[in-house]
Amino acid sequence: MSQRTQEKPAPLISESIIPAAAGEAWRILVVERDVTYAESLMAGLRRHGHQVTRVETGGAALQVYGNADLVLIDLELPDLDGLEVCRAIRSAGETPIIALTARGSELDRVLGLQAGADDYMVKPYGFHELMARMQAVMRRAKPRPQTVDVIDQGPLRIDAGARQVSLDGKRIDVTRKEFDVLYLLASNTGNVVPRKKLMQQIWGDSWSRRTVDTHVSSLRSKLGCPDWIVTIRGVGFRLGHG
Repeated sequence: MSQRTQEKPAPLISESIIPAAAGEAWRILVVERDVTYAESLMAGLRRHGHQVTRVETGGAALQVYGNADLVLIDLELPDLDGLEVCRAIRSAGETPIIALTARGSELDRVLGLQAGADDYMVKPYGFHELMARMQAVMRRAKPRPQTVDVIDQGPLRIDAGARQVSLDGKRIDVTRKEFDVLYLLASNTGNVVPRKKLMQQIWGDSWSRRTVDTHVSSLRSKLGCPDWIVTIRGVGFRLGHG
């Protein structure tokens, strides 16, 4: 008598595809409640040299996404709808978002992209394709090449090529937008950068006064001295001397 064979469920991430070649390392936030799936995804990302942080809820994601270069989010979350989380992240800035979800209808895709996701992938998917889509999204997110690659302002060093900031030789961990703010100010050393110019060049059409102030406050804290960024009341900001 023949035994009935039991089929294995399809993996959420295809294991039959060879991983993409390693490239630039990013800080990636994975918003996923499924532990097994998240661990598989994170292991693959780390093998490619990326720094990965995971949270299980939308609320937690909204607390920490500012430290990420890219957000990978499942839309099925235990506390908030993933679409609402995407809208909140997008309204605050331009952090790249890729939705990774089981919601696969055309309407779901449209709603996800309208909510602010830069790309949308339906589970199960191939890891190679995910890496390719991440690279495409990050290429679009990169700022235009700058004229000056490295700016030294006393002990403060801003390396545009590596997108790194160091003070007295010690690296300062800044977010993508924080770097853009600091680099713009440093590129105009001695001059005041109007608040409107700062907002338009870095945030485009998606910004608020509070967004700019929050990033400036965070930079001052990380640099250890408020004098590094001087507020010119009613006008804007300029780089100081710490």
